[in-house]
Amino acid sequence: MSAPMPVLQVQDLRIGYQTERGRVEGVDQVSFAVYPGEIVAVVGESGSGKSTTAAALVGLLAGNAVIEAGSLHLAGLERVGLNERDWRAVRGRQVGFVPQDPGLSLDPVKRIDRQVEEAMTVHGVARREARERARTLLQQVGLRDIERVARSYPHQLSGGMRQRILIAIALANDPPLIIADEPTSALDVGVQRQVLDRLQQLARERGTAVLLITHDLGVALDRADRLIVMQHGRIVETGSARAIFEQPAHAYTRQLLSAAPSLAAARQRVRPALHARAASAVPLLQVKHLHKDFSSWRNPGQPAVQAVSFDVVRHGTTSLVGESGSGKSTTARLILGLEQADRGQVLFDGQDLVGLSARQWQPLRRRIQIVYQNPYASLDPRWTLAQIISEPLHAFAVGDRAWRAERAAQLLAQVELPAHLLQRRPTELSGGQRQRVAIARALALEPELLVLDEALSALDVSVQAQILELLSQLQQRLGLTYLFISHDLAVVRQISDQVVVMREGRVVEQGACAQVFEAPSSPYTAQLLADVPGRLYLQAQAVMKEPAFNY
Repeated sequence: MSAPMPVLQVQDLRIGYQTERGRVEGVDQVSFAVYPGEIVAVVGESGSGKSTTAAALVGLLAGNAVIEAGSLHLAGLERVGLNERDWRAVRGRQVGFVPQDPGLSLDPVKRIDRQVEEAMTVHGVARREARERARTLLQQVGLRDIERVARSYPHQLSGGMRQRILIAIALANDPPLIIADEPTSALDVGVQRQVLDRLQQLARERGTAVLLITHDLGVALDRADRLIVMQHGRIVETGSARAIFEQPAHAYTRQLLSAAPSLAAARQRVRPALHARAASAVPLLQVKHLHKDFSSWRNPGQPAVQAVSFDVVRHGTTSLVGESGSGKSTTARLILGLEQADRGQVLFDGQDLVGLSARQWQPLRRRIQIVYQNPYASLDPRWTLAQIISEPLHAFAVGDRAWRAERAAQLLAQVELPAHLLQRRPTELSGGQRQRVAIARALALEPELLVLDEALSALDVSVQAQILELLSQLQQRLGLTYLFISHDLAVVRQISDQVVVMREGRVVEQGACAQVFEAPSSPYTAQLLADVPGRLYLQAQAVMKEPAFNY
């Protein structure tokens, strides 16, 4: 019996970028194959070349990128050198592509059903058939209330829901290969499991080949048949997932495994004296019976937030966790005054924030700041870092121009970035560097409370480790209080003192971090913990390894 032919064969691929500073190497002599029914995961840090490789495989390289050498066989045909018109016939039919950022990939002025249907009609599927199949696809990727979702526009849905829609579009024409570039980075563990189950089902039952680009080692270890580890544009190691986990051959692979967060016992995060002081202090923030309902007679539904109550201990870290749509981000927006609560209280240092006017909120903005999820979207690409970091100082008329410039340099040093970056723009930085800049901007006005809304989900594991360490050091040095919002339970385990678990707008469990993780009282919490990808692998690995960093 002859060996199966690969769906994808990449040989000696070299890609470079032409920049103002000269040529930059993107991918150097990359070779690999993906066979029918196989899931291959490509892992590596930001800048390792994994997303550049994925973009080349679907003809979506940046305008300044050039494929300089190599071969790319997809479905038996050479694809290097195709023009855009030829690629349009390939994309969707021969290869489905799931991009990372649904906020940039979905058309904001088209309803969801039209976008899913369009993925089929452009390849000749009749409109009626496409309409029926679109509903089925939305259901298959784990969405509920299909008719409401189908009639919605992207901005009316959560980030996790939008990501699942991109996956539905990639599956629309049953392509023999699916390339998924960080498809679960914005998803909670329950939805991650559903999406990955679907990809695995396609591989096993239909023989679909899956190339999974991810920084989540848990996902790679759980789901991939083979791993490809990339660093600086080259493949440094490849092999079965289990073999690489149990006996990594390359020092870089060992470094990635060491940096990966796990559900094992949390590292010491704060000095005992600070922890004792925090535990005995009056809470800095108290949320009491908070309620918010966005539904109407035209768009009925359950309230987004229902009778939510919890405390945020001064100088400590309280984490809100839950699935996409659980209400955790809406709760944060209510706390920050970005949405008006229907009823309830938000007491900050004893002052109720609910119902305050914009003028009354103004002085409080100095004391409460936020770090957003996506460092690529939260920083103005036209501004230099000096302008971005000093913007809050200018808005509150703090200091003169010279003082603000000096303060910007101090803040950049505080987040461990060199001062010579101040005249650069966000596009010239890595994802981890951008998130450090976002933290520096949030610290400019010396706030007491920092709200971190999925601030680590877009970062690879080694950069996550660095940012976690930075946040801990800043908390110790500046006495900060954190409200940390995340779907990544392994990261929550590492940073939190208290954990609040939300589901369908309600708090289902809350308590000390160790208590919630080691002896959850809610079946829902237990299920969230069971769904963490790579849980058993990474817990075992965490027991064996020396800490990658110390809080």
